[in-house]
Amino acid sequence: MELRLSPQMDLMKKLEILSDAAKYDVACTSSGVSRSGSGVGAGNTKLAGICHSFSADGRCISLLKVLFTNECIFDCRYCCNRCSNDVPRASFTPDEICTLTMQFYRRNYIEGLFLSSGILYSPDYTMELICQALYKLRKEYRFEGYIHVKAIPGADAQLIWKAGLLADRMSVNLELPTAEGLRLLAPNKKRRNILGPMRMIQNARKENEIECMQYRHAPRFVPAGQSTQMIIGATPESDYQIMTVAENLYQKFDLKRVFYSAFVRVNDDVALPALPGGPPLLREHRLYQADFLMRYYGFSAGELLSEQRPNFNVLLDPKCDWALRHLEQFPVEVNKASYHTLLRVPGIGVKSARRIVGARKSAVLGFDDLKKIGVVLKRALYFITCSGRMMYRTKLDEDYIVRNMAGIKEGQAFAKDGIVYRQMSLFDMQGF
Repeated sequence: MELRLSPQMDLMKKLEILSDAAKYDVACTSSGVSRSGSGVGAGNTKLAGICHSFSADGRCISLLKVLFTNECIFDCRYCCNRCSNDVPRASFTPDEICTLTMQFYRRNYIEGLFLSSGILYSPDYTMELICQALYKLRKEYRFEGYIHVKAIPGADAQLIWKAGLLADRMSVNLELPTAEGLRLLAPNKKRRNILGPMRMIQNARKENEIECMQYRHAPRFVPAGQSTQMIIGATPESDYQIMTVAENLYQKFDLKRVFYSAFVRVNDDVALPALPGGPPLLREHRLYQADFLMRYYGFSAGELLSEQRPNFNVLLDPKCDWALRHLEQFPVEVNKASYHTLLRVPGIGVKSARRIVGARKSAVLGFDDLKKIGVVLKRALYFITCSGRMMYRTKLDEDYIVRNMAGIKEGQAFAKDGIVYRQMSLFDMQGF
């Protein structure tokens, strides 16, 4: 294929431009796959995954996380790489991607590569370049470490298949939670063009699993599964809508992870919301906590939120918030409750719940034992008993528990949405 890339530029300058352009692509995750090296090539893939660093704005990023190009034919209003923006542009060649990856790996800076891209000329043209880079990296440079690559919506299915045989994980960005949000802020992108590759990857993985069971040495297609990303706060969806979308993606597309990226206003556009308080990072954090509850604790989106209560309490994590709205189910007797019941107690995680179930077979557990097991008693003490007794004399009352857990002082009032109110005084005017 004839390369039609941007004019020649120093490799380090390209790296500076394209690593900075990739910082809003979220991929703070372990590899999710374990694969030993052949002993001939460089690297392997362990469950610990990619090394991480922190960008200037506090976002956790992979040490080698780059765009293939920040050229793009689309004009998404929220994107710093939109075609109408006057920003420095650069594109790697496949060999440059390989050179950078191997140099960083040999210096022990990275364990793998996260490769995304803008759309140069067309989805097929861009995806073909990505496939070339991955093929050279695996076959010519013999790199056997972790690779996470973005599938380009609209690209030919055969190209996505080729990339999937060379990568460990693939992702197709959902971009925004709803089709209406896409229509407003990314009119060039269609929901069906995003969900189509997701379905293709899902079906291909199922077929490949059958093939691998029949033929031991058959190449594996996306062994670490697929993920996606949603921008949070650019459009007016509630937390309930976002979690419902995430739940459907997990159930219908077998996704490994849904990533939530707090909206950062990088463009001055009337269609974008103002952010007087900065990016909604606390909201992003609550969504990740809720996502964890759905994946590991057996919660559903409908249990955590509802149309009547569509957003999380900013003062409390989603599990505490759920428990306070279901006080009729507490306190729970630790020495008798089932494993799944223990998982719903704030302060008791998956590991501590398993340890409780195992330890109580040979002993009656007390609060000192729970502390040694790993239970976070400052949260759990309101919701559990040991041998019929609570740790302290306490009220099973929502307002009382919230005040103690959130550290709200007397004289302050708070609404059910977690917003704190208090009586103003003249001293509040100091500093004006």
